[in-house]
Amino acid sequence: MNSMLRTAWRHGNRPKPARSAVLAAPTAVLPACRLPSLSSTQCHPALSASSPSSPRRYTTSPRLLFHTTEHFERKESKQVRPSHATKRNYQVFQALVESHLTKVFAEMGPWAQNQDEYRPFGLTSQQQLDKEVKLFRMVLDKAFKLAVEDGKLSRQDNPLFWGLRNAFIKQDATGLRRELKYAFQTFLMRSRFPKAINELHMALADLRFPYEWYPATRMMQRTFHLHVGPTNSGKTYNALKALENARTGIYAGPLRLLAHETWTRFKAKNKPCALITGEELRIPENTDTWFHSCTVEMTPLNTRVDVAVIDEIQMIANDERGWAWTQAVLGVQAKEVHLCGEERVVDLIQNICARLGEKCIVHRYNRLNGLEVEKNSLKGSFRNLRKGDAVVSFSRLTLHQLKAGIEHDTGRRCAIVYGSLPPETRASQAALFNDPDNEYDFLVASDAIGMGLNLEVRRVVFETVHKFDGTNLRQLSVPEIKQIGGRAGRYRTAAKANVSDEEANQPPPPGLVTALDDEDLRVIRKAFNTDVSPIKTAGLRPPPAVLERFHAYFPPKTPTTFVLARLREMGRLSGLFHMCDISDALQIAELIKPYDLSIPDRCVFLHVPINLRDSKQVDVLKAFAKCVAEMGSGHLLDFPELDLEALEAPRPKAGQQAQDYLRRLESLHQAITMYLWLSYRYQGVFQSQNLAFKVKQMVEDKIADHLEQLNFVPEKHRARRKFLREKAAQAEEKEREVLGDEVEAVLEEEGVHDEGVGHWNEEGHEESLFETPDGEVSPNRGNGGEKETGQAQAKPA
Repeated sequence: MNSMLRTAWRHGNRPKPARSAVLAAPTAVLPACRLPSLSSTQCHPALSASSPSSPRRYTTSPRLLFHTTEHFERKESKQVRPSHATKRNYQVFQALVESHLTKVFAEMGPWAQNQDEYRPFGLTSQQQLDKEVKLFRMVLDKAFKLAVEDGKLSRQDNPLFWGLRNAFIKQDATGLRRELKYAFQTFLMRSRFPKAINELHMALADLRFPYEWYPATRMMQRTFHLHVGPTNSGKTYNALKALENARTGIYAGPLRLLAHETWTRFKAKNKPCALITGEELRIPENTDTWFHSCTVEMTPLNTRVDVAVIDEIQMIANDERGWAWTQAVLGVQAKEVHLCGEERVVDLIQNICARLGEKCIVHRYNRLNGLEVEKNSLKGSFRNLRKGDAVVSFSRLTLHQLKAGIEHDTGRRCAIVYGSLPPETRASQAALFNDPDNEYDFLVASDAIGMGLNLEVRRVVFETVHKFDGTNLRQLSVPEIKQIGGRAGRYRTAAKANVSDEEANQPPPPGLVTALDDEDLRVIRKAFNTDVSPIKTAGLRPPPAVLERFHAYFPPKTPTTFVLARLREMGRLSGLFHMCDISDALQIAELIKPYDLSIPDRCVFLHVPINLRDSKQVDVLKAFAKCVAEMGSGHLLDFPELDLEALEAPRPKAGQQAQDYLRRLESLHQAITMYLWLSYRYQGVFQSQNLAFKVKQMVEDKIADHLEQLNFVPEKHRARRKFLREKAAQAEEKEREVLGDEVEAVLEEEGVHDEGVGHWNEEGHEESLFETPDGEVSPNRGNGGEKETGQAQAKPA
């Protein structure tokens, strides 16, 4: 029943080092030590004496940006009365909630004088606790009555029900219990604060005017150039030409591999350029000025430049990472800001620019060649592949198996590209595929191909159109299919090599899209015939400065989880923004609660890149937090939680031991990435950065060596693809049975934001090695095939 409802409602001896919580680079290079960061010189308006409800006028600019707040309030959400079937399922959900609430109270335990679960909330006896529990159950019952009887489902009209439903959708029973605990803690605090403190909380939680978080940027008059069009239309190329012609500038992209590609491009043209990602920092020497190529979260907000290019701007709507694009758009100090993305983001960007009082010029592009969906699939046979084909899949394990199968069946070589390949290897593999005069006829690639890698693909072949996204097994969305498929038919294709002048003047051949199986091709054809709705809101997340100040107005020992949940609950947003998901931050806050960290340090740890589904990484996170709290030795070799013994383990050839070996290596790789991320923020603690880079490379080599030895078994992959289709079909059928069209409309309005391609917390963007949800049995398991397990999203670099 849990699965049905969740799917249906888815849319030692060393001296102690000096402690430092600052990055090595000057603030002109990196934003701030805490991510997502406010510029250290660009403060949130709630920290000043200005009233959040007063008319907004910038003293540093003649522009009157805001006259009243009314225009920015969210429109009244739709009231949709649920069908009888939906009512029955809400009643089942209520019974499930009540069952898990009983478990939550059991986990919290009875009242005690020194019980940390209750002491910060002012409870003085078991009798008082029992009374509060009874009252909370009454409030919970009322919330379900609003949903069942009145159809009030939105965050605005029924926040308790909305929070519980979304938690259950995203993280099943575990997320539901966690949300119930936060809700109960919030309920306990309802009368703990005097009116003045409550008013201050409301002021700090007023997030309707994020433009004001960047006063230094508001002193500028910027011009926005919005480059929109389909894939392979040249929009990013033109934006990068503007960047190259500038004296100083910034490129901000969604992936480390794109940041590295742009960094390499500028270096090849003898332009000094810094590479800035969450766990890597390369600053050019012997120069005082340089370009910046970075992941969007690391966009420098304290540096004035001539041109900034922000790629894949449609990701501004993403529910996990959208805040980073919003931060870059609102805060980057560039005379010209070039945004590249899809047509559906135009209205939103124009509205944001209007609020800023800044000029927005829209440049529209058409594809440089056509794009066609083929009539026939490959019928499951690699023998039907043609030179220039790229086969797209969603896990490294599958990619390497596909490579082995293609080379076996065709007798030709196959290149492989995915995000966490070492940059040099990735570049050489792309060059081998792009060269028409060698034996590398084919390519297998992760869905990172959809984000603009320089690959000359004639035809895109979907190995499957289903994937596990870290929470649910689902079918690819229409934008995902279009963006990946749109990479077919690059203008300078392999077919254009060594042709005559007359032939070169002919229109380029269209790009082609197909699938390995007929069933998936039907999904692709439908997606390309479907129009995508415009993007309505941009993602937003309260900056650390707000959270730190907000936290300061709670009793000592108040859990950060409660503070976060309270801020999420009280946060006021304008109609142009939605609150990004903070479920991972809540979980991290709970994990580091036992350690005596300062509030700023806790804010840093909330954004550490971690796979929370991996118990080994959770243990490593706790060890790192304890090290910072105690200002202990942070040498890499001082952490027994790091499974460095995996480097010496023999490589099994097949079976369950081979699967466990891969999981062990991947877990170590992500843990080392976490160490590197923290080493830039606590240089005085985590001092083994060079050693960590060496260990990281050793792990990558071990993984690559093992993946190269994989064999392709056609029967297993046919069974796997069938399994994915069947599970996704079951989910869709349950959705049709449980959710009516009206309820789906409410869910859409409330913000199911699946923009962009792929799962963003991954090392190098691609999926983990294993992608079947926990509890599901893979058809490959038991015969040396992979048991695929996904992971929850963490913060990308």
